[in-house]
This record gives sequence, C-alpha cells and structure tokens, in this order.
Amino acid sequence: MSADPSNPTAYIQHHLMNLTWNPDAWRQNYGDFFTFNMDTLFFSVILGVGFLIFFRLAAKKATPGVPGKLQNLVEVLVLFVDGLVKETFHGKSKLIAPLALTIFVWVFLMNFMDLIPVDLLPSIGTAIGVHNLRVVPTTDLNLTFGLSITVFILVLFYNIKIKGPIGYFKELACHPFGPWLFMVNLPLAIVHEISKPLSLALRLFGNLYAGELIFILIALLPWWMQWIPGSMWAIFHILIITLQAFIFMMLTIVYLSMAHESH
Repeated sequence: MSADPSNPTAYIQHHLMNLTWNPDAWRQNYGDFFTFNMDTLFFSVILGVGFLIFFRLAAKKATPGVPGKLQNLVEVLVLFVDGLVKETFHGKSKLIAPLALTIFVWVFLMNFMDLIPVDLLPSIGTAIGVHNLRVVPTTDLNLTFGLSITVFILVLFYNIKIKGPIGYFKELACHPFGPWLFMVNLPLAIVHEISKPLSLALRLFGNLYAGELIFILIALLPWWMQWIPGSMWAIFHILIITLQAFIFMMLTIVYLSMAHESH
C-alpha cells in the first residue's frame, strides 16, 4: 500500500498496518488467530532488553560516593517507584516494587517511540524491503492486553494465595450487599474483576493510538506547515506518554494491594 502523502487515505492506512506473520498452514487451520505482529514484538523486545541492559550497567557501575549521571537517573527512578509502592501497597511482597519499576520504564519507552517522526523508521523499512512497520508497540491492542492480562493473572494469584480459594469466593459473593444477596453480589464482582484488565488495556491503547493518528495527520500537511503543530503536539504528548505509563503502574500497584487485603 502506498505511503505517499498525496493519497491521504492510503497513507493513513499504510501507517496503521502492522508487519504480520501467519504461515499458510496455520491460517488454513486457525484463521487469523495465530497472526503475529512482528513489528510490535520486535520493538517491545528490543526496548525491554535495552531497559534491562541499561539498569544492569548502572548497577554494576554504582559507587557509594558521588553518583554519575547514569547512576543518578536510575536511583531517582528506583526511589520514586519504591516510595509510591510503600505508600500504596499494604501487603508484603518482594515482587511488587520491581514489577512496578519494570512496568513504568518499559511502558514509557514503548510510548516514547511515538515521538519519532512517523515516516523515519517506515521509510528505512521500505528501503530494506519491509513495507509495513508500526514502531509504537502500545498502539497495538494485542500488546496492551498482553500486559493487562498478565497483571490480572497476578491479581488472581495473590487473591487466592492470600485469602484462599474459599475466602476469595466468599469475598466475591458477599460484597457489597452481604451474603444473603450473593446472587446479586457475584455478577457485580465478576464484572468488576473483568473490568480491571479491560480498563488497563483500552486506556493505554486508546491514548497512544490517538496520539499516533494525530502525528500521522500532521505529517499530511505540507512540510513547511508541520513544524508548529508537530512541535506543540510533541511537547504535549511527552506528558501523555509519561502519564499513561504512570497510570498503568499505579493501577497495577493498587490492584495487587487490594488482592492482599480482606474486605
């Protein structure tokens, strides 16, 4: 599909199409269920590995004296997240703070890809034979649901681990109207639990997808008209990508804290 800005419809559709991989044998048996968005997987893995290497390097070079810029940045992030966990999480778990830090930094890095000029990496991909390339992993609903479902599984795990299967079921059946109205409580509780991964995934996806689409629309303007709206939107979008990473992290901490508490 053409990436020529002179054809706006084709240009927008081209930039919103993922690089997919689905073997013919799988497609015949399973349809599109096992279609892999290779660009989402590539950029999310690269950013995740880069995050691990960056923090590992900072840890190995850490000194008790005056910290360097790298150590100072990592310490600020670690202390920031650790303080939020101590204020919000009321259980006892060594997993929560590292998980919260990982979510915040990884989601922020994936969101940050939205600030790269929309035609830069796709043009490089076209030059090497890759004709579809979306570079912002969090604009892919598959990835945001992957993150939110992982958090949801942890919430279920800790609910059952801390309260026991019977205790967790009693909490679902007895809240908020008491045990005699369990037929009302249980459906409400199930909807409430399911809404957690749905809200996490759709909020992150919706905000980043909208941001990506606005950058694409700005790119359709003549080059001499792109600078002012593009710069203004990029500055505002820095707040959005940071806020969305923060919200995803905070809701994860809150949900896991609720799983450690009895109601």
